[in-house]
Amino acid sequence: MGRMYRHREVHACHTDRRILVTGATGYVGGRLVPALLDAGFTVRTMSRKLDRLKRFTWFDQVEAVEADFTDTASMEKALDGVDVVYYLVHSMGDNAGNFQKVEEDCANILAQAAQSAGVKQIVYLSGLHPEKERLEDLSTHMSSRARVGRILIDSEVPTIVLRAATLIGSGSASFEIIRHLAERLPLIVGPRGLNNKIEPIGICDALYYLTKSADLDAPLNRPLDIGCGVVYTYADLMRLYAKERGLRRVVKALPFTLPTDKIAGLWISLFTPVPSSLARPLGESMAEDAVTGDRDIAEYIPDPEGGLADYPLSVRRALWRAENEEVPTSWDESWKYVDKVEDESPADPEWAGQTTYRDDRTLHSDSVTPRQLWQVIEGIGGDNGYYSPDWMWWVRGVMDRVVGGPGLGGRRDRYRLVEGDRVDWWRVERLRRPRLLVLRAEMRVSGRAWLVQEAIPDGDVDEPGVTFRQAALFYPQGLLGLAYWWAVYPFHGLIFPAMARNIMRAAGKKPRQVK
Repeated sequence: MGRMYRHREVHACHTDRRILVTGATGYVGGRLVPALLDAGFTVRTMSRKLDRLKRFTWFDQVEAVEADFTDTASMEKALDGVDVVYYLVHSMGDNAGNFQKVEEDCANILAQAAQSAGVKQIVYLSGLHPEKERLEDLSTHMSSRARVGRILIDSEVPTIVLRAATLIGSGSASFEIIRHLAERLPLIVGPRGLNNKIEPIGICDALYYLTKSADLDAPLNRPLDIGCGVVYTYADLMRLYAKERGLRRVVKALPFTLPTDKIAGLWISLFTPVPSSLARPLGESMAEDAVTGDRDIAEYIPDPEGGLADYPLSVRRALWRAENEEVPTSWDESWKYVDKVEDESPADPEWAGQTTYRDDRTLHSDSVTPRQLWQVIEGIGGDNGYYSPDWMWWVRGVMDRVVGGPGLGGRRDRYRLVEGDRVDWWRVERLRRPRLLVLRAEMRVSGRAWLVQEAIPDGDVDEPGVTFRQAALFYPQGLLGLAYWWAVYPFHGLIFPAMARNIMRAAGKKPRQVK
């Protein structure tokens, strides 16, 4: 049954081609790599740091290189011997005011480096938008994507610009927005853009088109629209999702225009795990119809076997993968990745030689095994909670969300983590299974904070006897940082002792010898 919910199988004809995937750590790129490998291609992946790639199960099957889009020389080296390059990098969650120029500069560097390296085909995944003479008439982020597409089309290297609207799949930002709004709000009142038209596409079908784009008989230089073939409204997406979940929801659009870049983004971020930095451009996109203008793609790439998935089927596929813990990538990895900086991590009580405020807790159990304890540690946060007063965490999450932080945004997988994963407002900075978990805070606060949890075995990890060490660490920046620490300090006495006790108690209820 699950077979139909995985990526479409493609058997490439031109398996001698070497493929470079940029943005391989992102939502689409992380799923495209295994699809290309299954098709028979030789795949190279690129990142500014190799550690970002090592977290993926396919790492040992690819050639991994370090390169930076701002460095022409490193890009030429990364593209050496490459036949097809996928350009899957964008600044959707970037609040920087110059992101448009940065994206244009990166596109120009890629085009020049690809020409120098003799690349035969560029494939760029862009957004679906109405055809307008003036790009300035589009939203800021959509016009930037359109400009990048034009730069690549006008370059010396043939470029396929695949233009897609909302991607529906487990872990996608758009799907998480729809899911949380529909499941949390019985009455959904949103911007007038809810009545605008949209033609979404399932991530399985998007990956199919992307994979087939590397297998064409001859290079192609043109934009191509891709969609599911059925037109909905944004409001329809939430109603139909609710129907698939057996929920009754009323969705109403306001009859007047709002400043969508701010209000719609805030509206989304308050009720979903998606932060305002990413919700804002997604809110902007609601101001435009996103419908395919033609089906020219069929001239070059036939529809997948069994046809394209409509929106309800894509929802069912996404829910199946989420329920079966098969979510290899999520929106968060494309939004923001915090580099590992182990030299700045709290490795000892005198971290970095700086004054660090700490809350340390240590418990020992003669009946709990280290593996039982680790199962609870690795499952912390998200739907599993923090084993301490939930309302306190909820209040802190709301406060963080109001000031533009990530808040309690959940996690990719309910039971397992990898380095780089998001856990609510934390980032997994270090993971040493089954012993050490270091979470680094991304909340908006004047300082840097970590939560460290260790399962220290008395002997074998599957034999009873373990010490649980928990430490909350905070390095303040300025007077505001000091004020914050002492303001929350009284609550630590309520949260962290209960947290340590309840984690150990929950571990005692886990079955033993779980491998």
